[in-house]
Amino acid sequence: MKVIQIQGGYGLAHVKQVEREMPIPGPNEVLIKIRAVALNSRDLGVIAGIYQPDLSNPLVLTSDAVGEVVALGAQASKFGVGERVSGIFTQSWIAGEASQANWGSTLGSPLDGMLAEYVVLPEQGLVQVPDYLTDAEAATLPCAGVTAWHAIVEEGGVKSGDTVVVQGTGGVSLFALQFAKLQGASVIATSSSDEKLEKARQLGADFGINYRAQPEWENEVLKLTGGRGADHIVDVGGASTLNHSISALRVGGRISIVGLLSGGSVEGFQVVPAIVRKVRLQAINVGSRAMFEAMNRAITQHTLHPAIDRVFSFEQAIEAFDYLQNGSYFGKICITL
Repeated sequence: MKVIQIQGGYGLAHVKQVEREMPIPGPNEVLIKIRAVALNSRDLGVIAGIYQPDLSNPLVLTSDAVGEVVALGAQASKFGVGERVSGIFTQSWIAGEASQANWGSTLGSPLDGMLAEYVVLPEQGLVQVPDYLTDAEAATLPCAGVTAWHAIVEEGGVKSGDTVVVQGTGGVSLFALQFAKLQGASVIATSSSDEKLEKARQLGADFGINYRAQPEWENEVLKLTGGRGADHIVDVGGASTLNHSISALRVGGRISIVGLLSGGSVEGFQVVPAIVRKVRLQAINVGSRAMFEAMNRAITQHTLHPAIDRVFSFEQAIEAFDYLQNGSYFGKICITL
C-alpha cells in the first residue's frame, strides 16, 4: 500500500510517498481503508521537527482521517465491516481527565498517522462518524472539531447571550464559531481579510474585525460589547494575540488557548490586566473519545457542515502541505484517496 511519510530529516523535502506492507489487524483491532484526510497546523510542526525530535524511524504523517472498516481482528466487535469511522487523536484518552501517559498515544506523532491507503487501529480508539457528512467533511472532525467542542462546550460552558471571539478563519476557529452559535452565543470573528470576514458572517458570525486595519482589535470588541468585554475568546495565535485577548475579555471571562500560530512564548505578558480581569486561561489539547461522540450527536442533530477550503488528491499530498504552509485559506484543507 502507499503511504506519505517523513524520513531522514525535517522539512517538506523529506516528505515522500513510499510503499509499505499492508497492516493486519490483531486482537481488538480494525483494518480501515482510508477515504479522506484533513490537515492541521500541527502536521507542519511535525514536519519541522517540533513534535518529533527523533526520526530514527520513518513516520506516517497526519492525525485526522475517515475510512471504511474492511476487516476485523479477533474479538473486535464494536464496529462492523462497511461502517465509516475516524480515529480519535489521543488513542488512549477515552473519557474524563487526560493523564501525562495519554500524550504518548497521539496519531501522527509519536504514533504513525493516517496518510496511508490502509491503517490498523484499536477499536477503542475509533468513533463512527455522521452519515450525512462527505468523506472530506468527516475527516475534519478529530482535531479541529473536537478541540473547538472542548473549548466552547465542555470547558467553556458557552451559553445563550454570551459573546465569543474567534481568531482567524482556520479550522478550529470556524468550528468554534459554529458551536458557539449552536449554544445561542453572539460571535465576533477576527481576520486580516474582509473577504474572509464576509464568509464568516455567512457562516453565522455576528460581527467581524479586520485586525490589519485595527491592530488594537480589543478596543473594537469592547465597543461591540458596550465596554463589558467578551465572555470567551478562542486564542489560536499565542505570542502575538494573548495580551490583546486579555484586554478584550470581561471580568471573570475565559480564554481558551488552542494554538501557537505566532509562537509558543509570550514576551511582555501583561500580568496586571490579567489580574484585574480575573482572567481564566484554559489550555485545550484536543479531547477524549467521549467528547468526540458528544460532538457528533450535536452536529448530527443540527446537520452542521464543516467549512472546507480545498481538497487535494493523494498524489498532491506534498502540494497540500505546501498550501497549508503558505496559502491563505478559509476552513480545512483535505486530501482524498
